[in-house]
Amino acid sequence: MRMLTLAAAWSRATADGLLRPLVALGRHRLLMVLLLRREIVGRTSGTAFRVGWLLIGPGLQVLAFWFLLDVVLRVRLPGHLVFLDYFLVGILAWFLIIEVLQRALGIFAEQAALYQRGDFPLELLPLLPLVMAVLVQGTLYLIVVTLLLGPSALPGVVTVLAGLFLLLLPATYLLAVLGHFLRDLRQLVPFVLTMGLYVTPILYTPDMLPAALQPWLVFNPVADVMALIHGVLQEMPVSPGNWLRPLLLWLALLGPAWLLFRRGEPHVRETL
Repeated sequence: MRMLTLAAAWSRATADGLLRPLVALGRHRLLMVLLLRREIVGRTSGTAFRVGWLLIGPGLQVLAFWFLLDVVLRVRLPGHLVFLDYFLVGILAWFLIIEVLQRALGIFAEQAALYQRGDFPLELLPLLPLVMAVLVQGTLYLIVVTLLLGPSALPGVVTVLAGLFLLLLPATYLLAVLGHFLRDLRQLVPFVLTMGLYVTPILYTPDMLPAALQPWLVFNPVADVMALIHGVLQEMPVSPGNWLRPLLLWLALLGPAWLLFRRGEPHVRETL
């Protein structure tokens, strides 16, 4: 009986971790639009290219990586896969992921003025980096991948963006709370993400790794995500483990991330 009770509580928490943020996003959609507008103006006000910088910035990073890998190092992939296509499909998705994770860590401190003096729906703030990244980085991803792979790739790109939104949902709440109360994480996580770029098959394909290192990719959830993205958009081979491991991790995080946020919510205002 106790096991059934625990299983029911876990299922309820997992469902809440998925549904309640989406309900909050729908209920406060006009407020989210205002937050996004405020965010865009804050980032681009006073610049010559205005909103264009939101796309130009990531584009310049991609250009720098491309120059190093394709022009200087002349990286070539085995088979008939074009390096530039593989690289852009992966690196732009990676930029979206790290944008969400890094912004989520400090979102409460960054937006403190919104909720310190009034009744503000705090559950909306962890969603702001996610919605902003999908809106901006997702637009760039949609344009670039469609140009590279053709209009037939459009449904696949939309599927990838929707999948990343759902996949990153629990991470935004988890990191928002942990980053607020454990502020050392704001210094540590960027380093971990930088290292993650080099140990994830983004700048290279999995079979370019030394044979002794390839089995270790099963411990890198982002490697599975990248395999799924390349499978959806470029028909590269995907194993059952590539689906199963991210799914299990996502299900494991949904409930605890939401419960941690709910328990930490009353203390967020007190600590600022």
